[in-house]
Amino acid sequence: QVHLVESGGGLVQPGGSLRLSCVAAGSISSINVMGWYRQAPGKQRELVASITSGGSTNYEDSVKGRFTISGDNARNSVYLQMNGLKPEDTAVYYCNAAGRSSRWSGKTFDAWGQGTQVTVSS
Repeated sequence: QVHLVESGGGLVQPGGSLRLSCVAAGSISSINVMGWYRQAPGKQRELVASITSGGSTNYEDSVKGRFTISGDNARNSVYLQMNGLKPEDTAVYYCNAAGRSSRWSGKTFDAWGQGTQVTVSS
């Protein structure tokens, strides 16, 4: 009912930049929080960054100072600007959104995108 569409992944050299985008669509009344997770082969999925509808942000320690998360409440979208990319940033990045589907019913949702590959290599 709620689906997320991600874009912006690709291959980049160390020190390069990428910008990931995610837009949520479907039965959405409001979104409380959106975030980016990543999962490398053989590793568990980890939270990279998140942002609430009020603008509060949270970052994984290794990306602080390099990545910036931002959101557009009107467009139900979230972005991740990634600068100074390192090989250890290589992973599949997933967008996540949680919120309320209906003003009247109070039904909530927790949706995930399909993932976009980010590869940092020379």
